[in-house]
Amino acid sequence: MARIPLEDNFNDVINKTQRGLKISDADLALRAEVTAADLAAVKAGEPLDAVIRRVARHLKLSPDALEALAHKRWYPQQPIFPAGFAAFNTVHEDMTVNSYLVWDARNRIAAAFDTGATCEPMLDLLRADGLTLRYIFLTHTHEDHVADLAKFATATKAEVWANELEPVDYPGAKTFKENAHFHLGPLAIKTLLTSGHSPGMTTYYITGLSWPLAVIGDSIFASSMGGSATHFAEQLQHNQKKILTLPRDTVLACGHGPLTTLGQEKQHNPFFAR
Repeated sequence: MARIPLEDNFNDVINKTQRGLKISDADLALRAEVTAADLAAVKAGEPLDAVIRRVARHLKLSPDALEALAHKRWYPQQPIFPAGFAAFNTVHEDMTVNSYLVWDARNRIAAAFDTGATCEPMLDLLRADGLTLRYIFLTHTHEDHVADLAKFATATKAEVWANELEPVDYPGAKTFKENAHFHLGPLAIKTLLTSGHSPGMTTYYITGLSWPLAVIGDSIFASSMGGSATHFAEQLQHNQKKILTLPRDTVLACGHGPLTTLGQEKQHNPFFAR
């Protein structure tokens, strides 16, 4: 299987942080004591280490992690689940988006998280492995994550669930408040509100598999996090208080890009590494 690229390059991290903090190019260049030309070059993708490190410090990013990202020195080691978990990466316009399945290996009851651009790969696995889908959980309802919701829900007759703060355009969808609990046999699923990128962005924390698992939508990506021009501080705070406080061996199933782990992100993500 081809390796899924990281969702963001180093300049994407700089640009989305700058937008979120509402810092202009002129102000950032002044604070970081770099020339406007050098800042423009870095924001266009040129890996000028001295400039990157100065900019990182003034955006409260890790200089070491941002420099490593600029030179493509790190990619997350991929965790292995012997059973009960599958990840799907589908093409939506000019990007790819992830969706996930978890299931109780004994009773063959499953839950899905988002649909991606198409639900066909998930339907294929459900049929091939004789799984019954009980729940479709939505991390959020941006188009790329729910593009095939109607087809998936109709084909499986599964319940559709989302946070009460997240707008859901699907008849019969059910909503929950934060800290709702669901179960699939030995699997326990807890909901955490990690809003910012969207009003009801939800992290689903799952125990009972080989590793603790957090399906986090666009809250965090390997080496980055989801952007928000209006609620950046809210999202960053939720990421720090609700996701980064989970057990260090928690696998992070991101909405875009590869799987990662909490421990790896604490070392390599420019937003969280120290």
